[in-house]
Amino acid sequence: MDSIVPLLTDPAAWVALVTLIVMEVVLGIDNLIFISILTNKLPENQREKARKIGIGLALVMRLGLLGTVAWIVQLTEPVFELFGHGFSWKDIILIVGGLFLVWKATKEIHHNVDPEDHKEDMVGGGAAINSFSSAIVQILMLDLVFSVDSIITAVGMTPHVPIMVVAVVFAVTVMLVAATPLANFIEKNPTIVMLALAFLLMIGTTLIAEGMGFHVPKGYVYAAMAFSALVEVLNMVSRNARKKKKALH
Repeated sequence: MDSIVPLLTDPAAWVALVTLIVMEVVLGIDNLIFISILTNKLPENQREKARKIGIGLALVMRLGLLGTVAWIVQLTEPVFELFGHGFSWKDIILIVGGLFLVWKATKEIHHNVDPEDHKEDMVGGGAAINSFSSAIVQILMLDLVFSVDSIITAVGMTPHVPIMVVAVVFAVTVMLVAATPLANFIEKNPTIVMLALAFLLMIGTTLIAEGMGFHVPKGYVYAAMAFSALVEVLNMVSRNARKKKKALH
């Protein structure tokens, strides 16, 4: 408590908090898109539960990692060198997570392009309980990747753990509120599904590049996503206008 009170009267701490909240919310978009697409593959009565569990796990994982800040910082230290580049545990986690995301997105894009191929889906075949468990495991895997990236970003922005905790809790709360509306919107607009999968493919590629030592400014990635989303919104408005015009005639 003694360490928190001075932060309440420190303008720099408030600026750091607001900045970190914005950063955490933006970084949470990737996680949220994945959770939304994955849970939409489940039976309708399981979707809401899976989203809450997935986002709850993301919060637990982030807060757990915040409790080991000293260890998190060590994740950025190289553990081996290959082709002249030192790879840290953070790099390894990003590369593995990126490969996983690229594989899942590519697999789902294939299933969307080839409607005859329905032997498997993004969640996996089998009974509903197995699909539910599979979805949770996959969400947990990506939660780990995004959580490590999120917390390392937070550590780089402020040395104050209370500020990190508040920012993380706020960002995950936003994810929890936005999860169902986003998932419903994606489900009702099939073209959005392909766009969202393309986003996941780009995010996965970016994670691999970051892990290999090629820094990709996040602003460029999110600007491209925002531009693509805007174009799709215009397409949706155009389609709706044509439908209304056709109905009138």
